[in-house]
Amino acid sequence: MRVRVRHLGTAVVVAGAVLWLVLLGPGALGGPGTYVVVSGTSMLPSVHGGDLVIARSNGSYRSGDVVVYRIPAGELGAGSLVIHRIVGGSASRGYLLQGDNRAFPDPWRPRVGDIEGKALAVAPRVGLALVYLRSPLGLAALAGLLTSLLLTRPPRPATG
Repeated sequence: MRVRVRHLGTAVVVAGAVLWLVLLGPGALGGPGTYVVVSGTSMLPSVHGGDLVIARSNGSYRSGDVVVYRIPAGELGAGSLVIHRIVGGSASRGYLLQGDNRAFPDPWRPRVGDIEGKALAVAPRVGLALVYLRSPLGLAALAGLLTSLLLTRPPRPATG
């Protein structure tokens, strides 16, 4: 019975990982998802600095959608990701975007190919933890925690 439960648990974890990869996996792994740690205040009050935004690529976008897009090549900050709301424009002419906490629209007019995806979920403050884990101190803390877990784990009884 224990073996069946263990196999069922493994199957559920594998199925969940495959489902995540297909539906929200990051672009670096071939998936349609983009993960952005927000910095700044341009999307207040709906999105705060330190929040993690999960976006998924879409075939089309419309006014009111909150999207993640890249600043075009040749512009200051080229390649950086921006998360703002579509307030006008079109796929053919380029979208007009603006932060919820901004008085004026962005100077760029991204087209569908420039947009990484539409925001699906916001995980408040989760981005702060991710930024910390990517720092030298965070990596050292994570390594120390994993090492202590491995060293303090009780040995399994021998079977035979």
